[in-house]
Amino acid sequence: MSKKEIVILGAGYAGIVSAIKLQKKLSASEANITLVNKNDYHYFTTELHQPAAGTFPEEKTRITISELLNQDKINLIQDEVVEIKTSEQTVILKKTQLKYDYLIVGLGSESETFGIPGLKEYAFGKWTYKGAIKLRNHIEKQFETYNGESEQVSIVVGGAGFTGIEFVSEIAERIPALCKQYNVPRDKVRIVCVEAAPTVLPGFDEKLVKYGVSKLEKKGVEFIIGTPIKECFENGVLLADEQRINARTVVWAAGVRGSSVIEKSGFENVRGRVGVNEYLQAPGLENVFIAGDCSFIMNKATERPYPPTAQIAMQMGDLLAENITATLRGKEKEIKEFKPSIKGTVASLGRKDAIGLVGNMKVYGFLAASVKKAIDLRYLFIIGGIKLALKKGRF
Repeated sequence: MSKKEIVILGAGYAGIVSAIKLQKKLSASEANITLVNKNDYHYFTTELHQPAAGTFPEEKTRITISELLNQDKINLIQDEVVEIKTSEQTVILKKTQLKYDYLIVGLGSESETFGIPGLKEYAFGKWTYKGAIKLRNHIEKQFETYNGESEQVSIVVGGAGFTGIEFVSEIAERIPALCKQYNVPRDKVRIVCVEAAPTVLPGFDEKLVKYGVSKLEKKGVEFIIGTPIKECFENGVLLADEQRINARTVVWAAGVRGSSVIEKSGFENVRGRVGVNEYLQAPGLENVFIAGDCSFIMNKATERPYPPTAQIAMQMGDLLAENITATLRGKEKEIKEFKPSIKGTVASLGRKDAIGLVGNMKVYGFLAASVKKAIDLRYLFIIGGIKLALKKGRF
């Protein structure tokens, strides 16, 4: 029997977990495994708010893919995906083409601006490793060039979901050090978080939200809730109530969509996300699996899609490795349906504070922050063992 070609697109949470598990389960004689990624590193998306604010070393939020994979078993191609031709079982890359028997699509997300004028041109909305460093450098430059005559150093954050709240938490902690370093009066710095929904962290527990907002307001964060951003300019934003906020730094954290490759490739999709079945298969395609931010799967209990979180993406990657291995070995009875296990949800409020739900238990403060660190350490251990956890962990 000829070896099958397994191609994994994207080294995000779903892609890297599936690659690591497949290399452990399959021998080189069973399949050729190829991982395609734009960069030669994997980065921890859920931690990017820290290097973006300058509160945590950026090198701790990424790892070279070659450190995680056995390259005798997995072929790593650093290239960009252009299109997937499912009828030909071919992936078109910028530099070459690949044939596949089984395809895992984990291409991640892109910023969703909802057509708001100026956001693409003027706002920082790329939540990638490079995007985080660019944002950090820009913010520091605003403090460095403050001349005492400027009205304010203002930072506007669009979106009060998890990304927005975790970022404003970190930048609020960073501001005192920046003020001291560049001799900027603290009262000349303004942090404004704007949210279109009627509450911070929409859908989160009300008591936890109240705690989080109170803590952040004490650190100087202003909240404008229930008011969308209408337009973004080079030097600020215009809100739907016609209020204008002058700011040289506008950060967009109010929405993501799936990869534009999904749309270009002709998949049935909603904003770049494909509704997959219980085996994570794309509609009508038994050998194409879509995971992470490019997919959605319905929660039958709530009749809503499960949220596109890192823990769900990891579970998807794990299941796909199991199911593809079972299929290759003719053990179809071992193929399992995807049943996500939500172990907890924690939002960071800085280095020593957080809010979250662990099971049915609400956690606050240092305890919640410790749970957040434990979650991050668990992921590092899963992909790289104790050595990686010690090297990249947040202690």
